[in-house]
Amino acid sequence: MIRTQSPRRLDLTGVRRRLDRWRRTRAHPRSPIPTALWAKAVALARAQGLYRTARALHLDYGGLKAHVEAADARGGAGRPTFVEVTGSTLTELRACVIELTGPGGTVRLQVPGLALADLATLTRTLAGVA
Repeated sequence: MIRTQSPRRLDLTGVRRRLDRWRRTRAHPRSPIPTALWAKAVALARAQGLYRTARALHLDYGGLKAHVEAADARGGAGRPTFVEVTGSTLTELRACVIELTGPGGTVRLQVPGLALADLATLTRTLAGVA
């Protein structure tokens, strides 16, 4: 039986090899890491987490985190910070049904007579964003 590694592990190993090769062949000990290598490290950090990636690639955690945040600020990834919902002029709902689906199952909440502001607060609280 031939053992193979997962593609995710190969990516991490490949980037680590490239970083090690760059470290051995750089002209000056304080040369900055090339942008292409940072981009690969950022992509791995998004997929596998900052700590795990920084540790595996022998990178400074704070430096990697700063590069991930900078990439997010440029529009590289991340969640939207603002979502606008348009088209409704209602201020109060007669009845509202909220369904939450998660690993443990589905929960259904029936809420009668709820103002839209209260609905927004409730959903933020349930989502853990509040």
